[in-house]
Amino acid sequence: MSDETAATATENPASANGESEASETTLRDRIIEALKTVRDPEIPVNIYDLGLIYDLDIDEAGKVAIRMTLTAPGCPVAGILPMQVEQAVRGVEGVSDVTVELVWDPPWTQDRISDEARLELGLF
Repeated sequence: MSDETAATATENPASANGESEASETTLRDRIIEALKTVRDPEIPVNIYDLGLIYDLDIDEAGKVAIRMTLTAPGCPVAGILPMQVEQAVRGVEGVSDVTVELVWDPPWTQDRISDEARLELGLF
């Protein structure tokens, strides 16, 4: 599921339950802000802007499912980065549970880096 599709999936359950879409969007925004506090120790950019978060799904109960990758399968932080992601998101108000799945397909490439991060890294 793409980020845009995840946003739609996040907003639709809230609408069905009579909640405003803004409240779910706000939760999503707070989760993204929490993800931006987690940094890849080898690249001085947060994991969200690096494009390491592939999917972010939030259900109506506040359960968050994240699919993420790393810059390389042999990345030395493979054991700790997913735990840091889980802890950061677990601390967001409105989140009831978090699962983080580490995936390798599709492989991460620099094409996933946000324009903001590209500026920060001097890639333009």
